[in-house]
Amino acid sequence: MQMNRIVGFLLLGLVSFQAPSNFTLTINVTGFSNNTGKAYVAIYNSAKTFPAYGKQYKGRIVDIKNQKVSLNFDDLPKGSYGVAVFHDENKNGKLDKNLVGYPTEAFGFSNNFRPTISAPDFEDVAFVVDKSKSITIQVK
Repeated sequence: MQMNRIVGFLLLGLVSFQAPSNFTLTINVTGFSNNTGKAYVAIYNSAKTFPAYGKQYKGRIVDIKNQKVSLNFDDLPKGSYGVAVFHDENKNGKLDKNLVGYPTEAFGFSNNFRPTISAPDFEDVAFVVDKSKSITIQVK
C-alpha cells in the first residue's frame, strides 16, 4: 500500500515537469516607409485559409513606431504557421491593389518570401513552432 503511494507521487512529479505544450511567437516587422496607418499582422495555421484576411488563426492590428512593429502571440500550440503582414497606410481597413491586382501598400510574409505574380502558397511561408521563437519579416 505504501509503495503504491510513493509510485503515485513519483508519477505525479513526472507529469508536472513535462515540457510546455504552448509557445510564444515574437514577430518583428521592419521596412515600413513611415508610421502612418496601421500594421495588420495575421497568423495562419492552415493552407485552407491562407492568406484570406478574416480567416487567420490569430491576428492583430497595431500601431507602427519608428517604422517597425514588434508583438508577441502567446499560447501557440506546436505546429506549422505562416504569417502575413500589410501596411494599411491610408487606414481603409484593406490592402490596396492596382488595376492588375498587385498590392500598392507594403506587405510581407514569413520566411521573407516575395511572390512575383500571385499570393504565395502556405508551404512557401510556413515554419514550425515547437518552442518559443522570434521571426523577422521585412515589408516592401
